[in-house]
Formats: sequence, C-alpha cells, structure tokens
Amino acid sequence: MSNKLFKDVISQMKVSIDRTIGVVDSSATVVACSNPSKIGESNEIVLLDIADASDVFVRDGFTYRTFGTVSKFGYAVFVEGTDEIAARYANILAVSFGNIKQYYDEKYDRNNFIKNIVLDNILPGEVYLKAREFHFNTDVSRVAILIRVLSDNEVSVYDVIQNLFPDKQKDFVLNISEKEVVLVKEIKSTIDTRDLEKLARSIVDTLSSEFYTQTSVGIGTVVSGIKELAASYKEAQIALEVGKVFDTDKTIVSYDNLGIARLIYQLPTTLCEAFLQEVFKMGSIESLDQETLFTIQKFFENNLNVSETSRKLFVHRNTLVYRLEKIKKLTGLELREFDHAIIFKVALMVKKYLAANPVKY
Repeated sequence: MSNKLFKDVISQMKVSIDRTIGVVDSSATVVACSNPSKIGESNEIVLLDIADASDVFVRDGFTYRTFGTVSKFGYAVFVEGTDEIAARYANILAVSFGNIKQYYDEKYDRNNFIKNIVLDNILPGEVYLKAREFHFNTDVSRVAILIRVLSDNEVSVYDVIQNLFPDKQKDFVLNISEKEVVLVKEIKSTIDTRDLEKLARSIVDTLSSEFYTQTSVGIGTVVSGIKELAASYKEAQIALEVGKVFDTDKTIVSYDNLGIARLIYQLPTTLCEAFLQEVFKMGSIESLDQETLFTIQKFFENNLNVSETSRKLFVHRNTLVYRLEKIKKLTGLELREFDHAIIFKVALMVKKYLAANPVKY
C-alpha cells in the first residue's frame, strides 16, 4: 500500500493528537509522521524491537506498536511519550492503520486476482483457492467489457470508468494498456445484450461529451463462473476486431451480435482465398465498379426488393434490372435469387476480411 495513505491519515489525526505520531516500515524507516522532518529517519534498534515485539514497546522516548501480522506487513506506529496515554494512542492508531491497510491491500490483491484471471495468467487450480482467500463470490453472472481509446488526450479513462462504477466489491476496472481498460461487471442473470449495449452507450457518451475522448467498446458474453472471465474478455477483443472490419461505423460491438462475421473471422485465409476464386471464377470481383457495388449494397439492405431499391436509389426499375443483369454476366450470380445473393454477400464480407488482415486472438 502506498505510504501516501499513511501520510494522509496522520495529517488528519494530528489535529486531535497533540503529540508527534507516525509510522515506520519493515526497515524501521519513518514513512509518515506528523513532524515531516522525521520522515526518512531510521533506527536499527527499533528494527530489532519490531522483529521481537508482539505488543507495545518503548524506545528513545517514543511508544511503538506493531500492527497486522509483522511477518506480512512489517509496520509499526509510534507516539511521542512513554506514559499510559501514549500507549493508549499507539493501540488505537495500530488498530486503525491495521484495518485501513488490510482493506486497501485486499482491494489491490482482488483487482490483481481478477486481472490475472482475465489475462489467463493464473492456473485453474489456484482460481478457487484465491477466491476463497478473498471471500470472492465465484458463481454470480459477470461480463467483460473492453473500452478502447481511439483519440489522443490526457484524460485517464481508467479513472473515469472507476468513478462511473464505484462499487469495488462487485465491479472491477482493470488497466490493460495505455489505450485499453476492461470493466468486469457483475450483473443479474436476466440481463440481455440490449441492456449491456445501453450500458456501453452510457460509457461512450460520457467519455465523448464530458471528456472529449472517442472510444469503442467490445462486449463479451455473460459468464456464470469466474474462470470463464478470460473467455469473455477474448470475446470482447474479437468483437472489436471484427467490428473494425465489418462494421466500421459502430462504436459498440457485442460478441453475441457478430453473426456470420464471427464465422468468417475464424476461417483460415487460405480457405477464404479459395472460396473467392470459386465464387468469382467467371470474373474477378475487382471488375465491379463502385457504382455497381453500391447498388448491390442497397439491394441487400432492401431485402432483394427491386422496386424498393430503385426507389431508394432514385433510378428507374429497368435501370436497376440492367445493373443486376450486368452483375450476372460478370460473375454468374443472379442476385434476385436468394441462394446466389447469400453467396455474393458472404463473398463480399470475405474479401473485406482479407483486405483488413485483422489481429487474431
């Protein structure tokens, strides 16, 4: 735990205690004191006293009291004076600092514990042992939400997310890298993808409107076991990568809603290239100009409806039919037939995937 915490608490207590008070670490060095000039001083005799003491002891006009388990924490408080009042102050301070340190150390260790699970850096057999040690509920529903920073600024996204989700017993905010923060959120088992996307939208909107920080968010699947958090995190990573390839305009991508894009992402590139060669054996897809590709996109968006597509494109119905015939002549695919349309749609996605060359997890 940071010595800054000791200093902050002592600065508040010195108003009520009219004596010099402080804390020494495992090397008997003063790390916090109401008299700042003493910070950094050390005493080898006190170090020996701490190692042997199990209660209050006196040395050089000060009363000391270790707190916590000496073998684990190695800290002691000290109070100016050797009288009964000094001993009473030392006991009170030892209890206070011991509880504060235990709370913050447990919080820090719990965060590291979750981070190691998310990054798959812990052996499966140790997960439940550590969970019991931290009194951690292993069987509630949780989800990994990955927030990726897209813009450069000085805002700490990690701090913002921590403030948005202050319940440190249920929600964990993990700093993965300079540009990535993971929120491990405890949720109700009845929550669905739309609710999670609303939550993600609130994060994106807050960072954008209040801190001028552009982000994208990937949402993994909800898991009920703590060991599955690593899988949920990887799914959140995949969601962002797949979204970057196939849904470039989306800032929030859920793994559950990737559809066929998830399947294409998992295919070997050699298989994808072979598929394209098979589909476009009559003519290369590169032979289709941008106007034709735009027409195809609108045709798909309007569920292969010729009349509706021509209306949306502001062209005559016969003009659209002519373009579709041109596509059939170049590729051999009749897009007004459902099976051919599916093949062409998948082929376009595969081509996009090969061109993007995304990072795989």
